[in-house]
Amino acid sequence: MAKIITLGEIMLRLSSPGQKRFIQSDYFDVVYGGGEANVAVSAANYGHDAYFVTKLPTHEIGQCAVNALRRFGVHTDYIARGGDRVGIYFLETGASMRPSKVIYDRANSAIAEASPEDFDFDKIMEGAQWFHWSGITPAISDKAAELTRLACEAAKRHGVTVSVDLNFRKKLWTSEKAQSIMRPLMQYVDVCIGNEEDAQLCLGFKPEADVEGGKTDAEGYYGIFKGMMETFGFKYVVSTLRESFSASHNGWKALIYNGKDFYQSKRYDIQPIIDRVGGGDSFSGGLIHGLLTYPDDQGKALEFAVAASALKHTIPGDFNLVSRQEVENLAGGDASGRVQR
Repeated sequence: MAKIITLGEIMLRLSSPGQKRFIQSDYFDVVYGGGEANVAVSAANYGHDAYFVTKLPTHEIGQCAVNALRRFGVHTDYIARGGDRVGIYFLETGASMRPSKVIYDRANSAIAEASPEDFDFDKIMEGAQWFHWSGITPAISDKAAELTRLACEAAKRHGVTVSVDLNFRKKLWTSEKAQSIMRPLMQYVDVCIGNEEDAQLCLGFKPEADVEGGKTDAEGYYGIFKGMMETFGFKYVVSTLRESFSASHNGWKALIYNGKDFYQSKRYDIQPIIDRVGGGDSFSGGLIHGLLTYPDDQGKALEFAVAASALKHTIPGDFNLVSRQEVENLAGGDASGRVQR
């Protein structure tokens, strides 16, 4: 199995119980999660040596975040300790026509204030096959953006494949700031993952598709994929195609382009959704495993990623707690949900 590195922020997630609104809640459910941490957990579940890189305080809440990763087999050797706080986000889970809501309380977190001296990126990337980051990390702070660049440079020095999930977050930065930071970072990227909104807001590319109207015909993406590949030299451009009928009901499929051929996955009708937070991260984790496991069959790799992400929508919390076998069973056509005994 491969050594896979991810870099980012793991946060304390405080969720209103069930589908309650914040204003109704007398307590919160506690879990830990965050974009790249979620990808690391997926990779560990599939049997890889997954390492998550971040900085966390030395106090007990920081240790809780470390323990959450260790519980699911993620290596924490490269986590720096120090700083004042763990980032927090509050989640109100929507239902039917009421959308989910996220409120961030993450300013001045330990990773946002981290410096290059906290990490030896050459040591971290030594012997690695894959490095994954997302657009959330450079959006956290200018310091985190610099760490992202240094990590990418080290990955390239060590011949590591680099993937990015564009993951634009409007509560963290503007499109103008995102493009000024993200476009230069694309020179290090081999595999670019992102939906139509991410591509437009992070990189300035707009697909010819009416996604809001539920029209996710893959042909609308052909032009943008070709343009992104020509501009940045990616090996693969990948997009999830989410049809959002309601907070509880989504259509889900994906598209991959290798510079020559397009492949569109089968479509999943996900209803009811239990928790869609981390759905994109579970797709990234599945894609990384798929491309490492089936390097000559991008279609098979994509089907694994889409099936993995479909399953994540059924699991509470940020992490996708499914095995490789469960994903392969679904990708192979077993979506009955029958009791296994």
